[in-house]
Amino acid sequence: MSDTDSFIDEVTEEVRRDRLFRLMRRYGWIGVLAILVLVGGAAWNEWRKAQARAEAQAFGDAVLAALSQEEAAARADALQAVEAPGPGGEAVAVLLATAEQAQNDAAGAATRLLGLADRTDVPEVYRQIATLKAVTIPDSGLDAGARRGRLAPLAAQPGLVRLLAEEQLAMIEIETGARAAALDRLVSLAVDAEATEPLRRRVAQVIVALGEDVPEMPGATGHDGMGQ
Repeated sequence: MSDTDSFIDEVTEEVRRDRLFRLMRRYGWIGVLAILVLVGGAAWNEWRKAQARAEAQAFGDAVLAALSQEEAAARADALQAVEAPGPGGEAVAVLLATAEQAQNDAAGAATRLLGLADRTDVPEVYRQIATLKAVTIPDSGLDAGARRGRLAPLAAQPGLVRLLAEEQLAMIEIETGARAAALDRLVSLAVDAEATEPLRRRVAQVIVALGEDVPEMPGATGHDGMGQ
């Protein structure tokens, strides 16, 4: 390479550096701002996580303290006073409180549970649990038609919720004298591939109590569907 070419390359490189320096002076603040935003965002996320952990721990401690009360009424009142972190936590507190309240005020507990089930801001799983708990409370004041109406939408849901709703619908049919319909529903539950073993045992016991034979269940062992 000649001296002239070397000189041209050096000048070109110097011009590039000068342009880069001017660009950095003009737009370098954007990079600094981006770094600050990233660092600040990470710090904010960590702070929010710490806050969420602290709220969850405080909620758990308050629930445990409420459940440590000796009387059911006192436990229900203490649980009702717990400050819950969001709709999900509030739903948990209501479910626990109504379990205590039902011992002395079954109708009031059922009303609170159905109120929870009707809330649109609560996760669906809690609403489903609230409905199932409400319709199974003895002396809830809910007649068979009201309970059936609450259970029908759950029976259309997939998974365990459907099975539990079907079980309760069978109990309502027995209660109202619809023995044949109840047996049909119970037999369907007994052979349902999604049914859990505890559910199959409960269903089998009811079928036997009604004087009928238990059908062969999926995965059953022994001489009959109950594994005897």
